[in-house]
Amino acid sequence: MKYALLFPGQGSQSVGMLAALAASQPLVEETFREASAVLGWDVLELVRQGPEEELNRTQRTQPALLAAGVAVWRVWRAGGGAEPALLAGHSLGEYAALVAAEALDFGDALRLVELRGELMQNAVPAGEGAMAAIIGLDDAAVEKICAGFPGPGALEPANFNAPGQVVVAGSKAGLDWLLANAKDLGVRKVVPLQMSVPSHCSLMRTAAAQLGQRLLQVEVRAPKLPVIHNIDGKSRAEPDAIRDALIGQLHHPVRWSQSVTAMAQAGVGAFFECGPGKVLTNLNRRILGAGTFIALEEPEGIDKARASLAMEQQV
Repeated sequence: MKYALLFPGQGSQSVGMLAALAASQPLVEETFREASAVLGWDVLELVRQGPEEELNRTQRTQPALLAAGVAVWRVWRAGGGAEPALLAGHSLGEYAALVAAEALDFGDALRLVELRGELMQNAVPAGEGAMAAIIGLDDAAVEKICAGFPGPGALEPANFNAPGQVVVAGSKAGLDWLLANAKDLGVRKVVPLQMSVPSHCSLMRTAAAQLGQRLLQVEVRAPKLPVIHNIDGKSRAEPDAIRDALIGQLHHPVRWSQSVTAMAQAGVGAFFECGPGKVLTNLNRRILGAGTFIALEEPEGIDKARASLAMEQQV
């Protein structure tokens, strides 16, 4: 059975994340300590103790989650976990996937995502950007609603997460308009998200251009394992094409549903979430219905994933 390892993005963080895995796997704390040495601040202490407000700052969240994803990847591989057919990550998680594929060095990726978080936070003044999840409408309906926003400001699809769940991003004016007119627009449910940064929309163009300048200074190699990119659900082998995908990802929607569907069409039957939480596991189950979906954040999850692969080999 082909399987994919998937790395979650912002929103999966929590104080104490991966504590159960760290209790039995020294590689977890070692990875957080390595990240601390690279960045010059205590990633391990922040993850262990918080405070939550600091962990939720975009500049802190992104490197902390990258380190968490890489830590789980290292535990999986050190324990004899088979090599996946494909890798992917949701938004920020794409950087962890590229580290696992050896296209990016861990240290370079940490510095990149810390800068990415800073650029994103600075792109839109605090309180002027927002995000919300629209529940119960298909992708085309959400796109039509966003296209009908009269302005001023922006309202755009940001994450095509699963059928009936699309996140939109834009200016506060755009989100206020959506909330005020939801009923007339045929929207059954809108859930404002606790995100100060309107990710994956045109308001991030300046941040994307600045990130692109930094990416030119970082070594990017051809990945040793295929990485499915958010921007179009396709993999890339050329370093410059990978750079372009990372730049474009910042101001274009995350096409997660399309990416997972593409992996299933390529023969992937099992999806293992490599990081804290179960956000992707739940989304993937909703996207595909049938399949094997396991989160690896705890020892029991890793054991379950290994057992599922062993069972398939016996069959």
